[in-house]
Amino acid sequence: MFAPFPALRRVRTVWLASLLALSFGGATHAAEPLQPLLVANQKSALKVLLEVSGELKDVPYEIKFSEFPSASPLGEALNAGAVDVGALGDAPYVFALGAGASLKVISITHVSGRYTTALIVRDDSPIQSVADLKGKRIVTGRGSIGHYLAIRALNEAGLKTSDVQFVYLLPSESRLILDNGDADAWATWAPYTTVATQNGARILPSGPDLLTNHSYLAATSKAIADKRVQLDDFVVRLDRAYRWVNDHPAEYAAAQTKVTGLPLAVHLAVNQDTKMERVSIDDGVIKGLQNTADIYQREGILTRHVDVSHGFDPEFNAIRLAAERAANPTNPQAAR
Repeated sequence: MFAPFPALRRVRTVWLASLLALSFGGATHAAEPLQPLLVANQKSALKVLLEVSGELKDVPYEIKFSEFPSASPLGEALNAGAVDVGALGDAPYVFALGAGASLKVISITHVSGRYTTALIVRDDSPIQSVADLKGKRIVTGRGSIGHYLAIRALNEAGLKTSDVQFVYLLPSESRLILDNGDADAWATWAPYTTVATQNGARILPSGPDLLTNHSYLAATSKAIADKRVQLDDFVVRLDRAYRWVNDHPAEYAAAQTKVTGLPLAVHLAVNQDTKMERVSIDDGVIKGLQNTADIYQREGILTRHVDVSHGFDPEFNAIRLAAERAANPTNPQAAR
């Protein structure tokens, strides 16, 4: 389905060679300066990741970061063309596509770990299972990955979303209303899951494999057309940064703490239990995201059908795979 035409493959081979030279320190001279790459940054996550791993050094173009408090306004900025590229979870990306955004996923990273997303209740809560949430209030961000987790968990327990009351707030507000009893459960993600459990909250068992736990790096169609060299380089830098933090959880935690203000122990616990892995764009990934979109439409959260297959650019698979092979020539995983 995704095999390029022979002519395109030849062009791509030349492109890959020049990009690898650029990414791995080779001497490259451009006839004119590359345009800045406008990167949407959710709570400084990408900037800290790239900075602490050394991937913001020797960049042959300017990276301009814009800060966003959550995925929803980040998706709106991508939709408006105010930024070129940004990272979103499954559900927020579906919402962005549903809003008519001209976006393409250019790279995917799988985030595996304990409590990357979870349903949380107070330690003194009588709620012991998802089934006990019938008639209760769940706080989360509308269209967030926590929202999607809650829907999937309710479905698995034989409940409908109409069986509960959703309260839509930002994470900082969500914890407060859980603590004061204005909500019975909180559907959220790391590091909030770790903060809550370290302060006595409980994780509600919600069944395995409800989420893909993929992070989607999405770029505007205009950026893909006008800034392809920068984006090719950026996805390679991001992959290297993720591999670096897999091996340096303490250093990464120290850098995160300086920005977020959360205790070092929180970020260290998350990082020690989290691994980032490159995922190729393929039919299986697209099918999984289509399932997310269909569930949201069925629940009435999306008002129309969204065909997510238009929201991926598999051409970026090649540069990521080539870079990983170059970095890990003896690693059989890099050949996938």
